[in-house]
Amino acid sequence: MKAKLSSSGLVYSTDSGRMCPACRQPIAACQCTVAKPRPTSDGVVRVSRETKGRAGKGVTLVKGLSLDDAALVALGKQLKTACGSGGTVKDGVIEVQGDHCERVMALLQAQGHQVKRAGG
Repeated sequence: MKAKLSSSGLVYSTDSGRMCPACRQPIAACQCTVAKPRPTSDGVVRVSRETKGRAGKGVTLVKGLSLDDAALVALGKQLKTACGSGGTVKDGVIEVQGDHCERVMALLQAQGHQVKRAGG
């Protein structure tokens, strides 16, 4: 006699692809991760260099900008173009590939931001 299969939840569906484990909706229509508020800024933009989790490759991080997502992407594009490198914008943080802390700080100060060097 065959054991009765458990129907506790859908793990994978070819109909809609990956499913969110919390709300059981497709990842594109997930409601549980929509309202992630960004922490409020103290008005100081912090520029740092980080290699953690990047196989030794350094990136310049820009944190603390109190801009909306579209303005953050536009500023990220300006910084990447000025530095001549690639990068991305993730969770309110601009990442520019390479060690460009001094150049990024100068560009942000020219735009009127209060900038500090964070980290070592």
